[in-house]
Amino acid sequence: MVEKGRKKGTVRFVIRPDGAVRRASLAGSFNGWKPTQMRRQKNGAFVVIVAVPPGTYEYKFIVDDQWAVDPDNNVWAVNPFGTINSILSVE
Repeated sequence: MVEKGRKKGTVRFVIRPDGAVRRASLAGSFNGWKPTQMRRQKNGAFVVIVAVPPGTYEYKFIVDDQWAVDPDNNVWAVNPFGTINSILSVE
């Protein structure tokens, strides 16, 4: 899930994985595809808030070393590897 952050220019990313998950990260075109660690919440979700300038970006979650699209975002693009990335548009 993607939503506006509380601070201007930030975006809040949330993933609620099924089952026991040890760690989750976020990578996308807005951070050079360098994974940013997400924080586990008491309810089992993982959250990270990042600064993202206006534009359109591709991103994926990395859940226990497995790349995954955002299950709450049905806007996708095919990447050069033949898989799909989630799309984020920031105004």
